[in-house]
Amino acid sequence: MLSAGEVAGLIVAMAWAILVSFLAVVLVRLARLLTETTKMVSELGERVVPLLEDVTATVGETNRQLVAVEAIAADVKRVSGHAAKVSDVTQTLVTGPLIKLAALSHGVRHALRARGRSNARMLERRRR
Repeated sequence: MLSAGEVAGLIVAMAWAILVSFLAVVLVRLARLLTETTKMVSELGERVVPLLEDVTATVGETNRQLVAVEAIAADVKRVSGHAAKVSDVTQTLVTGPLIKLAALSHGVRHALRARGRSNARMLERRRR
């Protein structure tokens, strides 16, 4: 039979063996995790470089298009300014005479009505 010290030593040895086995499993899994992480990082690096090149090209093209849009916007602004000037000139040339013509026709109508009324009064006085 085993003595108490031998049993205690056997329990300690078994606990130690279980602990070492557990740590070995953990270390193996950790090594696998680090290996997979290294693979993912290298694959990511391979994918990121072309993506960054594409982004750089896209930003360059966008800047080129923005320059073109700015030129178009400047042209539109210039054309709208010219259109406003033409509109002002047209308004001055057309509305001024139209207003004068309307005022003249109103004055003539008013004068004719007034003359018609005074002629009607004179005729009525003569009839009496």
